[in-house]
Amino acid sequence: MTRRVLVTAGASGVGHAMAAAFDAAGYDVWVTDIDQSALDILPDHWVAHRADVTNEADMSAVFQAVGAAGGLDVLCANAGVAGPTNAIEDIDLDAWRACVAVNLDGAFLAAKHAAPMMKSARAGSIILTSSTAGQYGYPFRAPYASAKWAVIGLMKTLAMELGPMGIRANAICPGAVEGPRMEGVLAREAAAKGMTRDEVYQGYASGTSMGRFVEAQDIANMAVFLASDAARLVSGQVIAVDGHTVNPDPKL
Repeated sequence: MTRRVLVTAGASGVGHAMAAAFDAAGYDVWVTDIDQSALDILPDHWVAHRADVTNEADMSAVFQAVGAAGGLDVLCANAGVAGPTNAIEDIDLDAWRACVAVNLDGAFLAAKHAAPMMKSARAGSIILTSSTAGQYGYPFRAPYASAKWAVIGLMKTLAMELGPMGIRANAICPGAVEGPRMEGVLAREAAAKGMTRDEVYQGYASGTSMGRFVEAQDIANMAVFLASDAARLVSGQVIAVDGHTVNPDPKL
């Protein structure tokens, strides 16, 4: 029987790579995103919904549709935003709340609405996208790091709460991922620190033992593994896909 996966923020970046990897693995793919133009160019056989992960009405409607289609085997709660890059005293409260809302509330709402279907089936895999910022902290990115730490706490709780019903929960912690989103981070950090983009890039890369950024496909491969029967007893785990961070705050 074909399995079904839902990927939030699945129309671009890491989410799109996840959706494509699950498609290649034979899953029925559903995605949500707020970018309608990106949703419009997804493969025709993917089921796409425009939804704001911080809006419970939007998320409820998506999961009702998934339930009507036969239920959900895998949830990839992947939606996230970088948030502001500023010293703590310069971070606006509204900017803090907006960052936490997408990164944490979005994961909570997705898990909240996936859980009843998975409980009914007494099976399922919930994969939350955290970050190495959720393991080590992240100077000048307090809202993002705080939310990603909280995502790990949510995952650990889900694993304990839902495990007796055959539902697994894990968190993937990407390091610096090549792509447009990270380019924006590099530009903002360079401006905040009076450095060039390349200097900041090399600082990130040198903070890993493998000396490089990761690709979206690396994250997607881990998600497919965690959803698979090969990982049937892997739950409650924080798994970094980051080239092995050895210095989360290299001196630049």
